Amino acid sequence: MNVNIENYYTARKSIYERFNESNTITKIVFSFLMACITGLMAQIVIPLPWTPVPITAQTFAVLCSGLFLGKRYGCLSQILYVVLGIAFIPWFGGMTGGLNVVLGSTGGYLIGFIIASYFIGYITEKYATARNFTRMFAVISIANFALIYIPGLIGLAVWAYLTQGTVLGVVDLLLMGLVPFIFGDLIKIAGTAGLSKVFLPKE
Repeated sequence: MNVNIENYYTARKSIYERFNESNTITKIVFSFLMACITGLMAQIVIPLPWTPVPITAQTFAVLCSGLFLGKRYGCLSQILYVVLGIAFIPWFGGMTGGLNVVLGSTGGYLIGFIIASYFIGYITEKYATARNFTRMFAVISIANFALIYIPGLIGLAVWAYLTQGTVLGVVDLLLMGLVPFIFGDLIKIAGTAGLSKVFLPKE
């Protein structure tokens, strides 16, 4: 049993180091693949009748991007997701694309994806002791609820004002852009923190 555990720890560390030591082209390819995964998961959409912001699964991919690719290439994966979605790939939620999505009700969340991925990657790379479940749950919660939702809520408020002339109060804004997503986000955060415990070396 101890031999198997040691083999597991060795393999986990070897895979992690192999990626970190790989060349730039390889890392860019992985960033593009993570952008594709984000786009695929964005197609899992549950619309809500009282808000233009739907429930999607893409946040899970965003959180994983920083966790596994680090700050530079995790961030790059989300930049690729946003830029290519604007340019020509309709892989935003509901098979949509174009600049109008980024300027729409969910545009702020897309910007938050880039920031959150960088933050998670930064902590993951710099502090090996943070790669356990409890600490990573806290780190990812900050990334999710602060770094994604603050720009997301700001973007939603600006969109409502510019397109509908409506100044959303704090309660209305939270009910439209945050509260409906908390439960699902906690599941995604726990899942990502669990992956950190299983797959990332602790030294």
